[in-house]
Amino acid sequence: MSERLPPEALDAWAEELRRLFGLSPEDIPIPLILDLARDVAVGVARPAAPLSAFVAGLAAGRAGGSPEQVRRAVSAITSCANGWREDD
Repeated sequence: MSERLPPEALDAWAEELRRLFGLSPEDIPIPLILDLARDVAVGVARPAAPLSAFVAGLAAGRAGGSPEQVRRAVSAITSCANGWREDD
């Protein structure tokens, strides 16, 4: 299995997740989540990216789970990652 996922495979995986959980396309903002993962991987550490994506989903879900709440959680985590210094 290749470590690189072609875009169409990512779309197929997202479609499978939407089907599995009864979600709409707006519920899985792929570009937003990929940007979050990139920013955290660069600003903090690569292993922090999936953890941060999970926390964004958890925080947004606890706040009601709307697309706006997802964007707010992602924005807060991205801001934190962009200013991260391990000694903070």
